[in-house]
Amino acid sequence: MLSHIAGIDALVKHKHPHWSPAAIKSALMTTSTTLDRVERSLQAQQYSESGTVSSPCNAFDFGSGHVNPRELLWILDSSLMQSELGEFLSDSVAVGISTYGFFKHRMFFRQAAANLFKRLRNSAPFPTKNRSSMPSAGELKFSGQHNFGGDNWSRNGRQAFQWVFLPGQTVIILGISSMPALAEDVSVESSSKNDTNVAEISGLREIGDGSVISNVHTSKWRVFTDNGRDYFMQGKLEQAERFFLSAIQEAKEGFGERDPHVASACNNLAELYRVKKAFDKAEPLYVEAIDILEEFFGRDDIRLGAALHNLGQFYLVQRKLEKARVCYECALKIKRRVLGEVHTDYADTIYHLGTVLYLQGKEKESEDLILDSIRILEEAGQGESIICIRRLQYLAQIYTKSNRITDAEILLRKILHVMELSKGWKSLDTVVAAERLALTLQSVGRLREAEDLLHRCLEARKILLPEEHIQNAANMLHIARVKMLNSSQLRKMNSSQAMDELDMAKDLLGNSIRISRKVLIRLLKQKENENTLVSRKTGKDGPVAMIILLQSLNDLGLLEITKLETQESMEEHEVEAVAALRQCISVFKEFGSVKSLSDSSEVKAEYLSCLRRLSNFMSSHMNTNQRSLEELNDEIQHVEVEISASRRREI
Repeated sequence: MLSHIAGIDALVKHKHPHWSPAAIKSALMTTSTTLDRVERSLQAQQYSESGTVSSPCNAFDFGSGHVNPRELLWILDSSLMQSELGEFLSDSVAVGISTYGFFKHRMFFRQAAANLFKRLRNSAPFPTKNRSSMPSAGELKFSGQHNFGGDNWSRNGRQAFQWVFLPGQTVIILGISSMPALAEDVSVESSSKNDTNVAEISGLREIGDGSVISNVHTSKWRVFTDNGRDYFMQGKLEQAERFFLSAIQEAKEGFGERDPHVASACNNLAELYRVKKAFDKAEPLYVEAIDILEEFFGRDDIRLGAALHNLGQFYLVQRKLEKARVCYECALKIKRRVLGEVHTDYADTIYHLGTVLYLQGKEKESEDLILDSIRILEEAGQGESIICIRRLQYLAQIYTKSNRITDAEILLRKILHVMELSKGWKSLDTVVAAERLALTLQSVGRLREAEDLLHRCLEARKILLPEEHIQNAANMLHIARVKMLNSSQLRKMNSSQAMDELDMAKDLLGNSIRISRKVLIRLLKQKENENTLVSRKTGKDGPVAMIILLQSLNDLGLLEITKLETQESMEEHEVEAVAALRQCISVFKEFGSVKSLSDSSEVKAEYLSCLRRLSNFMSSHMNTNQRSLEELNDEIQHVEVEISASRRREI
């Protein structure tokens, strides 16, 4: 606390050199004592759904007695008033609150500060300056400060600190990744950087008569928003939806129909509907948020640019590419004017516009934009960030699909080098980067280097993951495929060594089949538990395990067919080849009752590949019952129709 008091001391001496040391000391000690007492009380505090404060005893212990929660605001106001230093109080409270990280409890301080400043305006012992009450564009937390793809919505410490010092409105924070981006409180600078409206210090908007918007509706808006976010991040979407709907209503009643708080609430509910794929409900909310922001802040405000970016993402998810392109281009114009062409948030929109153009078939324009976004990040010192790495990976995928393997390899080696330096081989991110490079090398026939990398990946995974993790099964499948390719190259030169490679591949495939089957069985057992998080995990991991299992069985069938062509014991390998491929059918039927598996077009595509291989083999190598073959071909046609219908729905 002493270091923070010293900081306030320096601030006061700079801004108010006429104050006496005794007056400054009195203010510092009053503020310190008050913040210590408030901190102890707030540690026990929780918000209930109605916006009131609840605790086991409904009172807080301040060491010398108890105080009811309703008296907490009075304590803060009256203690600060005792210092009689007027304008200094806003600075000292702001520093103290930011230092102690009280942004989670900001409604208390907003209301307390508002009450205090109303009294100070009537009887301030020091002269005050005229202040502008009109807010202007302030700092906005952009998507680039989130993990891409998102799985992280928390603030960093620097932003929490700035929240206190930059006064103003609640505005919308919008994401640009595929993950949800919920609106949060963000401060807005005053139109004068040196003069700040006292009402805005507390985070509340001053209205025409000089009063401050602070009522039961604004309090409930804050509580409902926080609760909605909590449930949202837990995957409890129905509960989150109810809170977000209530937050919109409270924002309209508390702040006004066309206030940015309403835009914030609309964005949160829109993001929830987007995740639920209720696109018809989400779009009007996005549009309403944009209309409010444009009306309130103007057409050249960065918040409008961020909102347009978010709407572009919404259209991109639905593959409404032309609408997405228009939104991104409008957002880009605003960001260029406001932020400049070297800002990382300008780079975010460039990148996403590039992805849209790539999907529209404009590969050269897309590549240029994505390269520009990467260059901006690297020049800003973010070349090793996860965002930059993922953009490099996306560009490498574009090169691979365009058969520009050399360009892809250069990028993948760059990524692996960065990951090795920043995280080392004790990180799965490094393992995945190495695996991507290995698969690219495999595709151009550089099998030895590919196999060495894949073995190193498997060794690292066995240390970092449980032995029967699905990633280990996938890694074994990749190595088995390299060994099968090695065997094919060695067949004419050294048949014995070629067979050894096939035998090692068969062992790897057997382990991959065993692990992936166990993973599926375990996930099915977990699915019986109605826990939401478990169900979501099952929905994500189940198709992956199923695909690996089908691919392993398919490759095992191919391996036996290869042995059949190189050895004399044909009957044995015929039986094993058919057995492996028929297991694909039994596996699909065994686990097909799980909706997330049976509805997956990727799972069906792997199943179809197995069926076709079995049909071709039975037609050319065996005396097959004609009826069995017809039934197999009927199943192939049935699956083809289902895949086509599924892909049309996805489009």
